[in-house]
Amino acid sequence: MSGLAMPALDTATLARRDEIVADMRIIVPGEGVVDTENAMRPFETDALTAYRQLPLVVVLPQTTAQVARILKYCSDRNIRVVPRGSGTSLSGGALPLGDAVLLVMSRFNRILDIDYANRTVTAQPGVTNLGITNAVQHEGFYYAPDPSSQIACSIGGNVAENSGGVHCLKYGLTANNVIGVEMVLMNGEVVRLGGKHLDAEGYDLLGIMTGSEGLLGVVTEVTVRILKKPETARAVLLGFPSSEQAGQCVADIIGAGIIPGGMEMMDRPAIKAAEDFVQVGYPLDVEALLIVELDGPGAEVDHLIAEVEAIAGRNGSTTCRISTSEEERMAFWAGRKAAFPAVGRISPDYLCMDGTIPRKELPKVLAGMRELSEKYRLRVANVFHAGDGNLHPLILYDANKDDELERAEAFGADILRLCVRVGGVLTGEHGVGVEKRDLMPEMFSEDDLNQQIRVKCAFDPNHLLNPGKVFPQLHRCAELGHMHVHRGQVAFPDIPRF
Repeated sequence: MSGLAMPALDTATLARRDEIVADMRIIVPGEGVVDTENAMRPFETDALTAYRQLPLVVVLPQTTAQVARILKYCSDRNIRVVPRGSGTSLSGGALPLGDAVLLVMSRFNRILDIDYANRTVTAQPGVTNLGITNAVQHEGFYYAPDPSSQIACSIGGNVAENSGGVHCLKYGLTANNVIGVEMVLMNGEVVRLGGKHLDAEGYDLLGIMTGSEGLLGVVTEVTVRILKKPETARAVLLGFPSSEQAGQCVADIIGAGIIPGGMEMMDRPAIKAAEDFVQVGYPLDVEALLIVELDGPGAEVDHLIAEVEAIAGRNGSTTCRISTSEEERMAFWAGRKAAFPAVGRISPDYLCMDGTIPRKELPKVLAGMRELSEKYRLRVANVFHAGDGNLHPLILYDANKDDELERAEAFGADILRLCVRVGGVLTGEHGVGVEKRDLMPEMFSEDDLNQQIRVKCAFDPNHLLNPGKVFPQLHRCAELGHMHVHRGQVAFPDIPRF
C-alpha cells in the first residue's frame, strides 16, 4: 500500500478465518457474506484508490439486530471491524484491514419516515444523499448538504465524514443538518442520540459522533432536517484573469455581508476539463471561474446579483453570465459537480486534497500551490468551496511512472502544511482517514491527540473499530501514548505501533 503503515495483522484472527466466516453466515444468512478473493475485490479500496487492501471478510447486514450481533461477536473475540458506506470516502476512511471484518451498510437503503410538519426525514444509513432530496422535492423540500458525489454517497457516510457540498456556506455541513442517529456501539449496545426534539439533554454526543469517521460506533438510522425550497435561486458565472483576483472577489463578497447559497471556484485546468466533459458554456479564456448562487425572495435575489456583479467588476472580472432559467442554473452547477470525474479524463490518477483556510489567505495559498507544483513537477487543478475556504486541489499523477505517487503524496502533504501554517485546518469535509493521519501532529499537540484518544476509549476501549485511521500512533487506552521503557523492555510489547 505505497509504504502506508497500518496496524500489524493479528495472527490469531487470521488463523480463525474459516470459523469467523462461518459464524458470520449464521448471523447474516443468504448472500450477506462475501469471502472469496475475486468477490471481495470491489471492496478493497474506497475513493482514495492509491491504497488497497483485501479485508478478512465482507459482511452486508440488513437489520440493526444483525449489526449488534456482529459487533458483539467481534468484541468478544477481539476481532477488528471497519465500517463502510458507499465507499466514496476520499481520505481512505473505509480502507479495509487484512484481519478485519468489513461491515458494509449499503443494504440499509430505506427511508423510514417523512415528517413535513417537523421538517425531518428519518432514513437508514445506506440511503444516498440525493435520495433524501428526491423523496421530498415533490412537496417543495430538499436536503441542503450536497457533496459532489451525492448521487452515490450514503447519508451514513456523510455523518461519518461530516460531508458538505456547494451549499454548505449558507446552510451548513452535515453536523448542522443531522438532528438524531441510532447507532450500535462496539459491544453490541444500541443507543439513540438526539431526535426530532429541539435539543437533547446532557453532553453533545451527536456532535461527537458526526465526523467521527467510524471510530466510535456504527450508525444504523439517521434523522435529518429538510428545508423548504427557496422562492428563487439564480447562479452567476464570473471569469477572472487571475486566481488572486477571483480569491479577492470571494473575500469582498463575504465582507459586504452577502452570504450566497453557494460560491465555488475553479482554475483554468479544472475549467477546461469540466467544459470538455459537460459542455455547458464555461469561458475558456480566463484563469479562474467563480460560480455564485443567490437564493431567497425574487426582489432580494435581483438586488444581490447586482451587488455581486459590481464587486466582481471592481476585481477585474472579464466574464459575467447570469442564469435565466432553472435549467441554465443547473447547467452552471453541472460542470462543477462533474469536475472530479472530468479531471479523471486528463490524468491517469489524481489525489484530491481537502484543506481549509481563512478566506483572506486564498491568494497566498494559491500562489504557494503554484510554487509547490513546480517543486514536485506535477500539475494541479483547483476546485473548491471558495466561500468557506475549503480547498480541493487535485494533484495529477501517473502511478505507473517512476516515483510520481510518492511525489504526489509529498506535494499533498505540503499543501496541507501550508493550510495549517496560514491558520487553517487539515480537512474541511473529507475527513482524516489514512490520508492525513500522519499529519495530525502538524495541527495538534500530543496532549490534544491524547484527549481525542480518550474520547475514542470511552466508546471503543480495545480500539477494534476502524483502527489505523485518524490517529498517527495506536495506543492502548491505559497508556495514552506515554511509553515507558524499563531495562530495554517496552511495556505492552504486543501493541501495534506504526
